[in-house]
Amino acid sequence: MNSRSGPLAVVAAAVLWGTAGTVGTLASAASVSLAAARLVLGGALLGALALVTRRRTSNGNVPARRSPLVSPLVSLILGAVAVAAYQLCYFAAVARTGVAIGTVVAIGSGPVFTGLLSWIAGRERPSGRWALATAAAVAGCVVLVTGGRGTGGVGAGGVDAGGVALALLGGLLYAFYAVVAARAIGGGMASGVVMGALFGGAAVLMLPVLVLTGPGWLAHPGGLLTALYLGCATTGLAYLLYGRGLRTTPVATAATLALAEPAVAALLGVVALREHLSPVSWAGLALLALGLVVVALPAGARDPDAVAPGTARAAAGSRQ
Repeated sequence: MNSRSGPLAVVAAAVLWGTAGTVGTLASAASVSLAAARLVLGGALLGALALVTRRRTSNGNVPARRSPLVSPLVSLILGAVAVAAYQLCYFAAVARTGVAIGTVVAIGSGPVFTGLLSWIAGRERPSGRWALATAAAVAGCVVLVTGGRGTGGVGAGGVDAGGVALALLGGLLYAFYAVVAARAIGGGMASGVVMGALFGGAAVLMLPVLVLTGPGWLAHPGGLLTALYLGCATTGLAYLLYGRGLRTTPVATAATLALAEPAVAALLGVVALREHLSPVSWAGLALLALGLVVVALPAGARDPDAVAPGTARAAAGSRQ
């Protein structure tokens, strides 16, 4: 995969993530149960594909490079825990703060935390262009989700501090497993194996949640088909694409490009669910799109040998 196709793969993953909300309305299931089923099915698929990939790699003539991680196995286990914990933190935050605040804080803080963690892990500071484009994209996301009306209760002190803290923790967890994945892929592990380890492990952890929240809705054809789409497309295929994108795209850039998810969700809401966006929301959508375009542009030809921080090539050489 060349450096130009990496961002496209990440955006394609974000497009798939953006369809989850609209498709999820077709199932008569609680949001936590639906998310658990999605992760269990998608994680099982990614785990199975990882096993197949691992066997082919071990039987072939393509040796894996040494991972730059101090302990790749421990890092992947912690990453799997972060994947599962993110789901729980996000829905707990939404329950306490409402959808608007929970979504804005969790999704909006993700790229910021990812940039900071990738800086710490790779000792490469993200560029000023990334910072400005990310700030614009996050601001656009805020305006898009809130419609310019604020997030309800902000001025009156009605925001639940614990819920905001949970949403911030969710953004940090997302950043953590994204950086873990990028570092493992940069160390020579196949992207499919990395995603399979992360989400296969998370599937095991989320299986009790699915059982406890009542999986009876899966017995209905509509519920089962919805869960299969969410698991196979918005988790399995989406994270395969995301992993492929991380081979050549800095993880901080990938996290910002993933903000295309709420944009796709909003547009699908307008087209499929006949929802209405205010002029302010459309302006936020335009600002978000502008930020994504800027962050996706090539770094330029000032130094053809420069390596973007967080890419597979940079991570592979950062500890040599």
